Amino acid sequence: MPSSSLVPEGDASVLFTTAGMQQFKPYYIGAKNAEKDFGTLNTTSVQKCIRTSDIEEVGDERHLTFFEMLGNFSFGGYWKEEAIKYAYEFITSPNWMNLKIDYVTVFEGETGVPADEESEKIWKSIDPNIVVKKFGKADNFWGPTGDEGPCGPTTEIYVDGIEIWNIVFNEFYQDKNKTLRPLEKKGIDTGMGLERLALVSQFPKQTGEKTVFDTDLFDYIESVKTKEERIVADHMRTAVFMIADGVAPSNTERGYVLRRLIRRAIVNKGEIEKVASRVIEKYKDIYDLEDKEKILNILKDEKEKFQSILDTAEKYLGEFANKRIPGDKMFALFSSKGIPFELAESLGYEVDNAGFEEEFKKHQEISKAGMEQKFKGGLGGHSEIEVKYHTATHLLHQALREVLGKHVEQKGSNITPERLRFDFSHPNKMTDEEKKKVEEIVNQKIKEDLPVNRVVMKKEEAEKIGALHFFGDKYGDEVSIYYIGENLENAWSKEFCGGPHRERTGNLGNLKILKEEAISAGIRRIKAILD
Repeated sequence: MPSSSLVPEGDASVLFTTAGMQQFKPYYIGAKNAEKDFGTLNTTSVQKCIRTSDIEEVGDERHLTFFEMLGNFSFGGYWKEEAIKYAYEFITSPNWMNLKIDYVTVFEGETGVPADEESEKIWKSIDPNIVVKKFGKADNFWGPTGDEGPCGPTTEIYVDGIEIWNIVFNEFYQDKNKTLRPLEKKGIDTGMGLERLALVSQFPKQTGEKTVFDTDLFDYIESVKTKEERIVADHMRTAVFMIADGVAPSNTERGYVLRRLIRRAIVNKGEIEKVASRVIEKYKDIYDLEDKEKILNILKDEKEKFQSILDTAEKYLGEFANKRIPGDKMFALFSSKGIPFELAESLGYEVDNAGFEEEFKKHQEISKAGMEQKFKGGLGGHSEIEVKYHTATHLLHQALREVLGKHVEQKGSNITPERLRFDFSHPNKMTDEEKKKVEEIVNQKIKEDLPVNRVVMKKEEAEKIGALHFFGDKYGDEVSIYYIGENLENAWSKEFCGGPHRERTGNLGNLKILKEEAISAGIRRIKAILD
């Protein structure tokens, strides 16, 4: 099976694809039938993965944020004996990897989950002299990905002191309350990190101290001798693949992770566009990295934005001669000057993170109370960034009508904390000039800091004043109208809408169109971000 996207489809429990089994979760729990869909109960894949829990460790001999996971999976087909024998043969056979196993581990059991004695017996039947070590849940029980899902005990294989293969025996389903129940069909989920496999294959232990960065997987960067060089090598590979899968730098969720990786690479003196270009050349024949120009342009834009923050940081952080920043002072710099505490730390400053978090929570509580008062009951489940995107959608709608014509009608929209998606009627692909003009109009209206107001009126009256309402919505006799401008009569934009919105346009940020495409005959779709 081909690798799935780094942005999981239909799985909101995780930000990124972290394991090869994620695209197969429906098959483990019986929601889909592998034999029907694939013609077999068994599959293999090489999966792009991102894990950021160990981001501070990147730069040592083996930690990475992006890696390729080799995996073989079975959904009610083969079980423990076959999975272990396959692994042993692949790793040790002269016809395959021809490596020597140091030892293996098995699950020793914990409350509610019995020890995996069966796996130990299978290993001993294959090689009576093999060393078997036993560990608890922290080491030898995997999953689930996210808050709930398939999981189970594991057996791991170590070569040259490095865990290179992990076989998960998916026997249970863990719900959000951490309760385990047996799965109807037992499943096999194995994972072998390509980077670690390359390390033990290319550099046997006796060759001296080597790292995953010394393998030919990282030959796109000139030197990986220092921790700083390794951080750049890892982070730029991750950034390229994130952008290729549709992630854009922002201050929330996936976009924030991407922004942080890019900025860490810059702080560590990385020539980010040069390294990214080489990453693309190395992987373009294997993965979809065709839009090289787009990837490099996003990196360039982010670098330019970050440079101004760096200049500001150097100016204000220089006041702390002892290189120690109290939490309240760091939060003040973050909220007023836009200097994140991660940047201060990466520049060698010691930050009181606990104090920073305390101030941040206070600010959130004050903001929440203010927003609840403003909207008389809160944001209806929307985050503050989603409210900004909602207002930006109205600006985008009107700008499209001005540039393309009055035939443009909204056909649907979707807002997440990372981007807005807007569907509209238009027969042709937008030109680059048209997209640029739309951006310019929206950003001009943001700069004008126009007021955003709401009025409730009779539906017939609202239609007479030209308020927009589309895509087959049904309305009552009275409707809510949001208008952008000094007054209703001369408002630049006015639409039937339930809200919520920002009070003014001035604090939305800068709108950038990421993509414009057809989704059906006569219907186009725009994806855009605020940065």
